[in-house]
Amino acid sequence: LVDALRPTDRVAIVVYSDDTRVVLASTKVRDRDEILDTIDGLRPEGSTNVQEGLTLGYAQAQSTYEPDRINRVILLSDGVANVGATGPDDILHLIEDRARDGIDLVTVGFGLGDYNDALMEQLADQGDGFYAYVDGLDEAERLFTDDLTGTLQTIARDAKIQVTFNPDTVRSYRLIGFENRAVADDDFRDDSVDGGEVGAGHTVTALYEVTLDEDARDGDWLARTDVRWLDPDTDEPDETSATMLANDLASNLGDASLRLQQDVYVAAFADYLRGGPWSSSISLGGLSANLHSVAERLDDADLGELADLIDRRLVLD
Repeated sequence: LVDALRPTDRVAIVVYSDDTRVVLASTKVRDRDEILDTIDGLRPEGSTNVQEGLTLGYAQAQSTYEPDRINRVILLSDGVANVGATGPDDILHLIEDRARDGIDLVTVGFGLGDYNDALMEQLADQGDGFYAYVDGLDEAERLFTDDLTGTLQTIARDAKIQVTFNPDTVRSYRLIGFENRAVADDDFRDDSVDGGEVGAGHTVTALYEVTLDEDARDGDWLARTDVRWLDPDTDEPDETSATMLANDLASNLGDASLRLQQDVYVAAFADYLRGGPWSSSISLGGLSANLHSVAERLDDADLGELADLIDRRLVLD
């Protein structure tokens, strides 16, 4: 991250463990050696006081806050708070107040075993930021170098998506994932209700499993999608919509776009891991072969890495 920032950007570093403290006060990146020396001096300690760490981190961000610049707190943690306030509610109140002040929170998860992804995701949601998990150096470089602008710059606040299905053409539907981000239909245009933040260059994909009525015909409308968000600079709402017709559908998955195929395969693997409705009918061997094929056609190394992970799971099974 330091190598990707501009000389006029600022970095402060807070350690929240046995002794919560500022190890580097806000420093311009032109003093790169001082920042890197501080990072090199960090060592694992014992406990994890997330609340105190965030309090001190936000204080550092506020001390150099400039409304025309991007102001962020980045929390690096395994999400296991074991000192101070350990429950999410007490910590979330702190974050909500700071988000209103224009300081957003990015949470980055590390570790295995006791790792608490639920808390990390909750913190990012409440802090008007986003959550990412880093499993190695390649992912860290992608997050903090390749996708740095998207990691730090928000282009849409409180984004909400509402999908309305036609009861005459759709017999049943199921949203896959996003269980903890559901918004009541009546709250869609209530801008005081929290939505999701979208960073520059980010895309958000929601998958639905849909069963069509047997009488549905080309030209019949199946679903209407409405998207609403707030401009991050003015807080003014904006909205757009689109309608899907029966003849917009591909006749089979192989005829669909490669990115949609990718999304379905990724969702299928997740469903398999969590023991969901598809899990009993999913062949990991077939899933791996399909993902390897799509990854090669898209020339997508990240997708190839996922296919390799499925191959490793096949060996374990």
